[in-house]
Amino acid sequence: MITKRITNPDYYEVQPYMPTRKEVTLKTIAKELGLTVQTVSKALKGKPGMSEATRQLIVHTAEKLGYYTMDQIRSLRLDRIAPYPNERKRFLLVQTAESVAYNRLLLQGLQDRFFSFGHQIELLMLPQKIKKEHINDWIEESGMAYADGIFIAPSIVPKAWEPALFGLQLPRILLSFPPPGVKIDSVIWDVYEAAFQAVTYLRSLGHERIMYVGDIHLQRGFILRWQAFCHAMNMLGVEIDPSMHSIGERTNQAHWREELLQRMEHFTPSAIICGIDHEVPVVYKLCNELQWRVPEDVSLVGFLNEQSESLPSFTRPLLSIRETGYRAADRMLWRIANPTLPFEHIRIQGDFFVGSTTTAPSNSRVFSEFK
Repeated sequence: MITKRITNPDYYEVQPYMPTRKEVTLKTIAKELGLTVQTVSKALKGKPGMSEATRQLIVHTAEKLGYYTMDQIRSLRLDRIAPYPNERKRFLLVQTAESVAYNRLLLQGLQDRFFSFGHQIELLMLPQKIKKEHINDWIEESGMAYADGIFIAPSIVPKAWEPALFGLQLPRILLSFPPPGVKIDSVIWDVYEAAFQAVTYLRSLGHERIMYVGDIHLQRGFILRWQAFCHAMNMLGVEIDPSMHSIGERTNQAHWREELLQRMEHFTPSAIICGIDHEVPVVYKLCNELQWRVPEDVSLVGFLNEQSESLPSFTRPLLSIRETGYRAADRMLWRIANPTLPFEHIRIQGDFFVGSTTTAPSNSRVFSEFK
């Protein structure tokens, strides 16, 4: 293997030399799949005449091989991004244990996009039990500062990590809602819109006694869900009684669970929106303990990262986590190519899925939005 040495006064690293990547054509894709060039062309242009499964296979293979249409190449060149880069770059997705629920989907999106460019993305776990004064030493020892760029996952704990990561002198993409005043690009799935969709859908069925369950203190995205819930309820003519909702810190899980059970019994909501992925099974189990039938007695909407096999088909906003990773990869390459342009904050909107956990309450007036 031919190698090249990158010299830095304090750091030495040997990396493989990456030869110029060959351009991928329609013929390349057709040969890979055993199809005709005409079939591949029709699929990529969205023309009829094939099954959706075949079309998706062709599109996925084209993406995997690094095929670009002329429009895509023009777009990349306008952003100063080389569609066939000569040098392979190495990026890191940094996280702590609280981010694990997201990292598989985020990493999948990052890998899917970077694969077509020939770049590499690795996972780096940050230690949780670390003193603030030792963080910079750990960053230096890990070699993080010598990556070509880093992606900062949501739910980084302890909070002292964030300012240290924000201050690194290399391209950074925050996969969360940015704190005020921080100069960093961010890409995140739009939980504000998701909460609005959930309220609007339940109100369209006629629900008024809608309870919100979700810790609003742990991270910035959690408070936005509650704010969106309040905004949507007020816009749709329903007043908010804060005592009805479970939004406090979960310092003691057993105490919180008992308190939530008491609130549910006292307020008897006709619908519940659970804004945190890992709290959805708890709410569903409490409904069973109260012998409330779902959805006949109470409708449930859950902010699940993915549908769980242990739960029924949940009505839920489809959180665009994988798509966030994919889009963040593009934003990283754009930032590297355009280091002096203003920072941008991108929210990825998802659809709303209606499962088996919601229905109209009895004797309700159906609103027109979802008719």
